[in-house]
Amino acid sequence: MPHITQLIVDYGYLAVFIGCLLEGETLLVMAGFAAQQGHLSLAAIIAIAFAAGALGDQLFYWIGRAWGPLLIARHPRLHKRAGKVAGLLQRHDAKLIVGVRFMYGVRILGPIIIGASRVAPARFIAFNLLGAAIWAPLVAGAGYFFGHALERMLGDLEHFEALAFALIAASFGVYSLIKSRRAHSAKPLREDPPDSRP
Repeated sequence: MPHITQLIVDYGYLAVFIGCLLEGETLLVMAGFAAQQGHLSLAAIIAIAFAAGALGDQLFYWIGRAWGPLLIARHPRLHKRAGKVAGLLQRHDAKLIVGVRFMYGVRILGPIIIGASRVAPARFIAFNLLGAAIWAPLVAGAGYFFGHALERMLGDLEHFEALAFALIAASFGVYSLIKSRRAHSAKPLREDPPDSRP
C-alpha cells in the first residue's frame, strides 16, 4: 500500500485525521509504525485518531438519525446489512456502539443504522467515546509494537523501512480479508416465523 505510506510521509498528522474520520485502520497502523521510526509522535497519533474516530462515527450517527431510513430503503444492499446490524442492536446496543469500529465493512454503515434506530444521542455519544478510546491506542499501538518487533529481528530498520511498511500493510490486509470472509460466511440472523394465529 505505497499510497498510504506516501500520504503519511507527505501529510503526517493531517493524513491521520482525515483517514480516521473514515475506515482508517490501515492508515492508523502505518502511522503507528511511522511513530516507531521517529517520524511522528505516537501520543499525538493516538489523540488525533481518538478525536477523528469519535467525530466521524458521531457524524454518521447524525446522518442516520436524519436520513437513515430513506437511505436504507433506497439501497437494497444496504437494507440486507441493516437487518443484521439492527438485529444485533436490539440485543447488545452498548456493545455494538463500542465495537462497530472494529467490524469490517460496517464502520460507516453501522453508525448510520444506529442513528436510524433512534438510539438516544447521549447514549451513543458515551459509548462512541469509549469505543474510540479503546480503538485508537490499540490500532496505533499495533503498528508501533509490530515495528519494534521487526527492529529487534532486523536491527537498524532504516535500511529496511520500505520492506517493513510492506510487511505491516500485508499483514493487516490478510487480517482484514479474513474478517471479511468470516462476515460473508456468517449465517444470517434468524427471523421469527410469521404469526399463524387467526
